[in-house]
Amino acid sequence: MDPNDSFREFMAVHQQSLMRTAYLLTGDAHLAEDLLQSVLLKVLSRWPKLADVTSPQAYARRALVNQYISWRRRLARVAELPSAEPPDRPYSTEDSTIVRIVMLRALAQLPPKQRAVIVLRYYEDLTEHETAKLLSCSIGTVKSQAHHALARLRVLAPELAPKFAEMEDLKGAHR
Repeated sequence: MDPNDSFREFMAVHQQSLMRTAYLLTGDAHLAEDLLQSVLLKVLSRWPKLADVTSPQAYARRALVNQYISWRRRLARVAELPSAEPPDRPYSTEDSTIVRIVMLRALAQLPPKQRAVIVLRYYEDLTEHETAKLLSCSIGTVKSQAHHALARLRVLAPELAPKFAEMEDLKGAHR
């Protein structure tokens, strides 16, 4: 069996999930594709060594988060990131498309680690332990980053405060 066959199988199963994570981290489809492509090239180059890894998906997800944080740090040093003024919101927050747009804009304003915690905990539905392991930090750090991120999101998108409360309630019951 060609070693690349197992990588192709891995991609067939996990590509959409990894792309969703990349998109939620970057907030931009093109950047997400670039991020995923650069990470998959690294994963492919290490694929023979990953035979001993229990979860190649977790390895790839961690690589995505690390690469994203690295990119953000580099961008922050090189130039300011432009951002538009928040639009007036004369619409209902029940519109799921509008909610997603507002959430993505708010997520884009979080520091990279806080954004990674929110994406992994609430979008990827990882436990605190799994998130801590992926980010190489303590469970306490995951809890505090999530707490600070949700507080910041409430300020950035007050119309979504009920959604943030639901997120906290759900995760509080499923730690």
